[in-house]
Amino acid sequence: MRLDRVVAIKVLPPHLAADPQFRERFDREARLISQLDDPHICTLYDVGQEHGTAYLVMQYLEGETLAQRLEKGALALPQALTVGIEIASALDAAHRAGIVHRDLKPGNVMLTRTGAKLLDFGLAKTNAVAESAAPSALPTGAGNLTAHGTILGTFQYMAPEQIEGEEADTRTDVFAFGVVLYEMLTGRKAFTGKTQASLFGAILKDEPPAVSTLQPLTPPLLDRVVKKCLAKEPEKRWQSAGDLHDELKWIADVGASVGEATAIPSGGATAASNQRQRKRGDRCDAAEPRGRPQGSAARADAVHRPQWSGLARWALACVRIGQLGTFRDLRASLS
Repeated sequence: MRLDRVVAIKVLPPHLAADPQFRERFDREARLISQLDDPHICTLYDVGQEHGTAYLVMQYLEGETLAQRLEKGALALPQALTVGIEIASALDAAHRAGIVHRDLKPGNVMLTRTGAKLLDFGLAKTNAVAESAAPSALPTGAGNLTAHGTILGTFQYMAPEQIEGEEADTRTDVFAFGVVLYEMLTGRKAFTGKTQASLFGAILKDEPPAVSTLQPLTPPLLDRVVKKCLAKEPEKRWQSAGDLHDELKWIADVGASVGEATAIPSGGATAASNQRQRKRGDRCDAAEPRGRPQGSAARADAVHRPQWSGLARWALACVRIGQLGTFRDLRASLS
C-alpha cells in the first residue's frame, strides 16, 4: 500500500555489498535502529534488497546537520543546552537498549523543526552487559566486529580508550558528547592537531581551555559538566547519559526560572537523577538545611522575599553554583 510519505533511502552500493565487513555494518545498523524508540533518534521504517542493492528506508529529516550549523559559529547558550539535552536523551535510549554509538559527532546530529535527531548507528555495537542480560532483545553476533586495537570513529571526537584500541562502552559516547557540547558552546573544537599523531596526543594528554574562558557568560556548573565528560579515565566521567541529561536539564530549568525572576526549583535535578547519585554516594547529604521554613511559613516567606531582576539572580546563581558546588547548597543560599 502506498502511504504517500516522503522518506530517505540509504543504500549500500553493490561494490561495497560484496565486502562482508561493509555488509555486516549495514545490516547491523538496521538491526540496532529497529530496537530504538526515542523522539531524538531517526526512525527506521523498512529494510530490503533490490537487484543486489541493500537499502534502509528511514525518516526523512528537513533541516541541517549540527556540523553545518557550527560552520556559522557557536550556538547561543539556551540552544546549546536544548540540543545537548536532546542528544543526551537519544544516547540514554540507546544505552538502555545496550547500544554504544561509537561515532557521535556534529555530522551525525540533524537539527530539525522538532528538535535534534541522532543519526548513523553504522559503527554502533551492543553492550556486553546488556547483551547477556537480555539476549533475545538484541542482535546476535553484533558485538565488536573489529580486531582488538582497530580504531573506528571520527578522530577529533574519539575518546582516549578508542585511540588506544581498547573496548568502547557507554562512557566512550559520554566523552564524544562532551567534545560536541564544547564545540556547540565555544564554536571551537576541543582537541586539534596538525597531524593525526599530534591530534591523538592532544586527546590523550591535553585539557582544552575551560568553556568559560572562551564564553565568559557560561555558568560555572556547565564548565564542570563539560570537564567531567572529557575526563581521560572513563571512571571519572559521567557514568550514564541519563545522569548527564538530568544535569543539563536542571541547568536549563534553573536558567529559565531565574530569567523569569522565580524561585529556584525545590527539586533540583530530577528525582531519578538524585536517586542514582545518592546510590553512588557522590551527592550531598539528603537532609534539608536547618532553619529552612516549611509549609505555610515557607509560602509566606516566598511572598515577602524581595524579587530580584532576572539578570541579577542569574549572575548570583552562576557565582554561587561555582563556589558552593551542589544544588542543595545553592538552594539554601538563595532561600
